Amino acid sequence: MDLQTTIYLVVGATFALYIGIAIWARAGSTSEYYAAGGSVPPVMNGMATAADWMSAASFISMAGLIANMGYGGGLFLMGWTGGYVLLACLLAPYLRKFGKFTVPQFIGDRFYSQTASTVAVVCLLVASITYIIGQMTGVGVAFSRFLGVSSDTGIYVGMAIVFSYAVFGGMKGITYTQVAQYIVLIIAYIIPAVFISLALTGNAIPQLGLGASMSGTDISMLQRLDQVVTDLGFGKYTTTTAGSTLNMFVYTFSLMIGTAGLPHVIMRFFTVPNVAAARSSAGWALVFIALLYTTAPAVGAMAKLNLHGTVNSAVGIESTSTGMKVNAEAIKANADLYAPEASLAYEARPDWMKRWEKTGLLKFEDKNGDGRIQYYNDKTKNEAAKAKAEAAGWKGNELTVNADIIVLANPEIALLPNWVIALVAAGGLAAALSTAAGLLMAISAAISHDLIKGVFVPNISEKGELMAGKIAMALAIVVAGWLGLNPPGFAAGTVALAFGIAASSLFPAIMMGIFSKKMNKEGAIAGMLSGLFVTLFYVFAHKGIFFIKGTEYLDLIGGANSFFGITPEAIGGIGALVNFAVAFAVDKMTKEPPEHIQHMVEAVRIPRGSKAVDGAH
Repeated sequence: MDLQTTIYLVVGATFALYIGIAIWARAGSTSEYYAAGGSVPPVMNGMATAADWMSAASFISMAGLIANMGYGGGLFLMGWTGGYVLLACLLAPYLRKFGKFTVPQFIGDRFYSQTASTVAVVCLLVASITYIIGQMTGVGVAFSRFLGVSSDTGIYVGMAIVFSYAVFGGMKGITYTQVAQYIVLIIAYIIPAVFISLALTGNAIPQLGLGASMSGTDISMLQRLDQVVTDLGFGKYTTTTAGSTLNMFVYTFSLMIGTAGLPHVIMRFFTVPNVAAARSSAGWALVFIALLYTTAPAVGAMAKLNLHGTVNSAVGIESTSTGMKVNAEAIKANADLYAPEASLAYEARPDWMKRWEKTGLLKFEDKNGDGRIQYYNDKTKNEAAKAKAEAAGWKGNELTVNADIIVLANPEIALLPNWVIALVAAGGLAAALSTAAGLLMAISAAISHDLIKGVFVPNISEKGELMAGKIAMALAIVVAGWLGLNPPGFAAGTVALAFGIAASSLFPAIMMGIFSKKMNKEGAIAGMLSGLFVTLFYVFAHKGIFFIKGTEYLDLIGGANSFFGITPEAIGGIGALVNFAVAFAVDKMTKEPPEHIQHMVEAVRIPRGSKAVDGAH
């Protein structure tokens, strides 16, 4: 069976499964729509939480980021998994005990203010809509490559699939669909990693293969990779960091607290019967997440090695497992990396490159017109090598590889069977769709439950609220699709931006709401607004969203990364500190919360029992 037919069958089967589950798990009440009736078993909720949290960024992008960044890419592993531990230990059990449907409802009740709830809704919507852009873009990428349609068509299909199980099933349908999606995505992620680890090192466990010796040699895979990237003019893969030490620390901190503040993940802990189940499901989720996150470094390293093995003979690996089979004769071994004959003849490029060229995520540009492709570091500090390359006709790096294709293309680069490639396509779509559904649920609940019922129409009937939730979900899907079709200029950084927004606005408010009984509504509101403003201003100024005619906007803040070398993707951590500082300063100057609110906070922290999730205001 040819590759395209196999992909259609595998992906079609998973879509049929998702829709079938949605029909079975239709929501008939607001409790089922917002919190799956609070009856999901801990193990299943842990699996659904893992799928909800491991978005297209985790499945598609993270290994690619690690492949490009090397050691510095470890900040994503530390930040995202560390943040989940923070959420599981410090927030989830207490929020579950509070017995509300949504994060804005908790903030509104805890800070005894509709204004606080409305500000939280705004923060939630900004973070969730920003995050969902990346998911819809991931859907478009996967569809455009694997199903032979345009990325726009792929987004339309993705919208239809999510609509079919999210609008009618609500949180109940989404939960059980996410269980299926987790199973699909984790199998799709691990099986290719096992194949490639076996081919490169003879070790079937990717986590162990990362440090094992290459097959038939006494050199480890990481040593080989260090040799490869340094030969190409890059720093060592095992020691390269993400900017300054301060930036790496702040970036990790931002991802951690951003993870703990993501509303669509927090909502998952309202779907279990009690506090004990919330703690148990958090533990199970961490186990399920670890399966992918401990595999990602191996996938990134193997993908980097495979890519260079295909493109340049200086790597010195002539193995069919790395894709050299299709172009070995066209590549001539040469110790001088910068000589034109040491590169890949364009006409001899392998089939997987030709397929990915059509997506625009892999690009060749023959700058010197010699019919060959040179791929190495444009920014190398070896001036003698640069001079020699230029004398030979080199005019700059001629290959651009988008980090998002690393996981999706890896099975093709390694010449794995068609069914494995099809499985990866289904896994990528499952990851993007599962998180998109969770985000849409958070948006729907914020609009229907927190705004319509909580502010505008307090006496709305349950049936009316349920209908409002479904309409809000449908509208959110349309908006998400439109943003995927017309992504803003900062789309490439949307995931990091979403985490930064959650870190700087929602996380501090939740933490202070649980652990500071003296924090009042004025402090919480001022903190959320200030943290959100600082983060958005710094990010937008760098990304050029705002533009004053004739002036680069980033000049107004002193140039790129002007705040102690911190990148826009990491600024959420600083925004969170601003949030805490402003909140406590305002709190000291205003009246403390009523006695009954302080008693309520104390009661929430007592680890005994919990009230039912009824969403009552």
